[in-house]
Amino acid sequence: MPRVTVRYVCRECGTHSATPLGRCPGCGAWDSLDEEVLGAPPTTSPRRAGASGRGIEPIALEAVRDAELVRAPSGDAEVDRVLGGGWVVGSAVLLAGEPGIGKSTLLLQLAHHAVQAGRSTLYVAGEESLAQVRLRAERLGLTHGVQLTRNTDARELAAHLRATAPDLVIVDSIQTLLADPDGTPGTLTQVRDGTALLVAAAKETGSTLVLIGHVTKQGSIAGPKVIEHVVDATFALESAAGLRVLRAMKNRYGPAGEVGVFDMAHDGMIAVPNPSEAFLAERPHGVPGSVVVAALEGQRPLLLEVQALASKTPYASPRRVVQGLEQRRVDVVLAVLERRLDLPLADLDIFVNVAGGLRLTDPGADLAVALAVYSAVTNRPLPERTALVGEVGLAGEIRSVGHLGRRLEEARRADHPYLIGPRSRELEAGVSDLRSAIDRVWGNAS
Repeated sequence: MPRVTVRYVCRECGTHSATPLGRCPGCGAWDSLDEEVLGAPPTTSPRRAGASGRGIEPIALEAVRDAELVRAPSGDAEVDRVLGGGWVVGSAVLLAGEPGIGKSTLLLQLAHHAVQAGRSTLYVAGEESLAQVRLRAERLGLTHGVQLTRNTDARELAAHLRATAPDLVIVDSIQTLLADPDGTPGTLTQVRDGTALLVAAAKETGSTLVLIGHVTKQGSIAGPKVIEHVVDATFALESAAGLRVLRAMKNRYGPAGEVGVFDMAHDGMIAVPNPSEAFLAERPHGVPGSVVVAALEGQRPLLLEVQALASKTPYASPRRVVQGLEQRRVDVVLAVLERRLDLPLADLDIFVNVAGGLRLTDPGADLAVALAVYSAVTNRPLPERTALVGEVGLAGEIRSVGHLGRRLEEARRADHPYLIGPRSRELEAGVSDLRSAIDRVWGNAS
């Protein structure tokens, strides 16, 4: 017989421990480690295929049918952009975000759009009473038609999906699912097994399954990592500059990294048609260290403000504080400035920030970071209506970035027509290295 062992797993971050602990060594959460039994004998059936492999019947790739994706519009253009064109029939989607960020509100609106389009919809309210859901729907001005339930038994829900095959199923949230009626909601095994049951049922019936997930104090999705592998798409709802940003972390049916921008109003989540204008609304003019970058998030060009501040350090080692950008990329840019341009940074604290709280992963922001720091150190503001884009190499060269034409088009639409970046056919103000970029910026300013 297999050896049965016990381990303890954190329900917040998934850290394993051989002994029970009061505090998780991984994320620091208290009383979050649950017991998990390993090596228990699996249930067997006399009809189950043996180890001979005779029950496996491979099929040729070209013989696979129903390979064409069937999509249904979500009813919101911004959500469709992030999804890659709409809900995919038979797909499983995970939506995570901080408490109060607007996950339930957004999905209730999408459920309303689905009902208006004649699609059957089931909303599983595991965290709220049905009366609370009704009150939110009335506040949002939504009509009736969404089917509600508070039953969080994953086996019964899976059986209901197979019996009725609703077009859209929303589960709020996966932390309330119970794969075992005698189990405790929120434990890793319950979340993992409950999610697997519903995903399998949704793929069999062609239902679109949307799961709401919690996040840990570190901002990662709570629960076992296997959930993110089981679902077809993972989205995160974040806050930036008073707005809500829906970001595709993983998407098997569309571009990963795509973003949609919303405004959280009294009557629900409202799509923002011009995010660049919203992100630049409070940008100060004529201030050293403030520059505009023509960034690309997913397939969407955005104009954002990158800020830098330099001050004499009182410490033996100067500080490097970065928000909204990758720390290592900023360190590389600072090293290039110091080595290639002889910019004195050894005794300065450097602070770099993407205004509004948006996280930027585009390497095309390197040039904006470099000139923001240069502007802050030399106390020379950049000329108005100027935007920057380009990746900075270790030799100080400005490297090309993707979709330069779309970035230029967005810069002109946002009233920043003078875009400085790598040499290309699209850009008149193309530069080859950092020194040329600095000469181009402040040469035009004079």
